[in-house]
Amino acid sequence: MSNSTARYDSSVPYPPPSESRRDPFSPPPGPRSTARGHQSIHALPEFRSLRAASRRFGMWATVLSVGAFLSYVVLSSFVPDVMNHRLAGHLTVGLTLALAQFAVIGVTAWLYPRHMRRNVDPVVRRLRAQVEDHEGEQRRLPAGRRFRAW
Repeated sequence: MSNSTARYDSSVPYPPPSESRRDPFSPPPGPRSTARGHQSIHALPEFRSLRAASRRFGMWATVLSVGAFLSYVVLSSFVPDVMNHRLAGHLTVGLTLALAQFAVIGVTAWLYPRHMRRNVDPVVRRLRAQVEDHEGEQRRLPAGRRFRAW
């Protein structure tokens, strides 16, 4: 029996089903202690607020950008007379809305780093300092053996 026949004709599903069906990138539910005895960073309320803030902004930015694009597509498909209406010279409503999409993307790209600087970065700095302080208490390394993040 060949390898492919054994793989596809066996009674065991391939790949085997996983034990849990949760998202592999999400933190484990509830507070959890690590081997050193301190709480995981995922259980801290500051970390949860950090994730909520970035998700909230991402949702609104996506709704705004995709909504602008889809409204342009729907209007050009179902109301071509309105889209072909001339505003000034050769400038039509459709061309104006198409150019407005660049403005929407530009505003979204401008708001993202602004939101991160104001709402996310201060929380990240506090969490990082808190974790580094706690790790510094757990183990003290000689100055020559410390590794720093980029």
